[in-house]
Amino acid sequence: MNVADTDRMELLLFQSGYLRTLHVEDADMVVVNTCSIREKAEQKVFSLFGGLKSLKQANPDLILGVAGCLAQQEQNILMKRVPHLDFIVGPDAVESIQQIVHRVSQGEGPVVWTEFDSHKNYSIPEQPLIKDSSPSAYVNIIKGCDKFCSFCVVPYTRGREKSREAEEIYAEIRQLVDKGAKEIVLLGQNVNAYGKRGLEQPVAFHELLYGIAEINGVERLRFITSHPMDFTRDLIHAYRDIDILMNHLHLPVQSGSNRILEMMRRSHTVEWYMDLIAQLKSEVPDIALSTDIIVGFPGETRQEFEETLKLMEEVRFNSSYMFSYSPRPNTPALEMVDDIPQEEKQERLQQTIQLQNRLTEENSQKFLGQEVEVLIENVNLRKGMSFKGRNPHYWSVVFKGGEDHLNPGDITRVRVEEVSGHVLRGSWATNRR
Repeated sequence: MNVADTDRMELLLFQSGYLRTLHVEDADMVVVNTCSIREKAEQKVFSLFGGLKSLKQANPDLILGVAGCLAQQEQNILMKRVPHLDFIVGPDAVESIQQIVHRVSQGEGPVVWTEFDSHKNYSIPEQPLIKDSSPSAYVNIIKGCDKFCSFCVVPYTRGREKSREAEEIYAEIRQLVDKGAKEIVLLGQNVNAYGKRGLEQPVAFHELLYGIAEINGVERLRFITSHPMDFTRDLIHAYRDIDILMNHLHLPVQSGSNRILEMMRRSHTVEWYMDLIAQLKSEVPDIALSTDIIVGFPGETRQEFEETLKLMEEVRFNSSYMFSYSPRPNTPALEMVDDIPQEEKQERLQQTIQLQNRLTEENSQKFLGQEVEVLIENVNLRKGMSFKGRNPHYWSVVFKGGEDHLNPGDITRVRVEEVSGHVLRGSWATNRR
């Protein structure tokens, strides 16, 4: 979501005469787009602005801004700790970035714009694209979240769920395809809650997927991130029936303990989650699964932690985003006693990472000696390789060969000769699609 929001701000600022520079020393404006889902991200932001202070002192006309969830959550702290800021803009105000920068350039500031919009739905006004699309393009379809998990700050920084009208989404996808996109990745904090509220023309999420499948030029379709409680049987059928819907699903479970899941306000049980996985695998046997795991949640016992490891073993996730619990402002979990020592949290996290590394390595072995279909995303010149891309199951693939025949955006076949973690390495198979 932050990548998509950053791209959107770049597009809007281009309309005001700005171009992205690769060197911060050359910039007339620096915008730091932030995440606040983990405390470590916040620490990085304050450290980064400390380094930018000298640039501001050397060039008082340099405009410094912070955007995203940290801006929404900690605007008062930001103003105190980073007094050289010129503007603070929350995620809901991305579309207003031009007006904000104009106000700053007119001498007004610092400008703080963190109000949530009052519209019942979510709309992104059409703007001409400033450049060709990348082979894989992000499309926001829903923002906010209504789940209010006890550990999660997202509902407080991105607001309640709001969906975009389907026709607006289709129009954006057609535009991206015309500019070279081959793969569309649908985005949302809870993407499969799409269409549940606010739409003038109600469309369920699985219906949206079928609609996108009818758009000429879309060769691959993905979405992130899902909540298990909004994952319907119709959505399972969509995986089975839609050829361009890639067989990869990110489905956060967070814990393998029912007691901890209840404390997390996840609304599902381990048994419910495992039944959903069984249904999905029965319809789509080669589905690749990834997840989110939090260890060291307040009150988590050693046995409950080991139940999480057991669940991971049973599902055999291809990959996981793994975190040790850190308290977030405004969340219900903040009121719980964070009684697990940091050393124990880190030990559990390392054990979880080691397990996932083993599962990833074991799952990767099925690709050795096989040909996989790869969407080339960009050129890769490291270690004698030619290109980099992804296969349908979302494994990263780097390969050599085809320099005189292939370009980013091509879909081709690669013979896998080596695996390392979540990366497959190989050679171009000349029976190019």
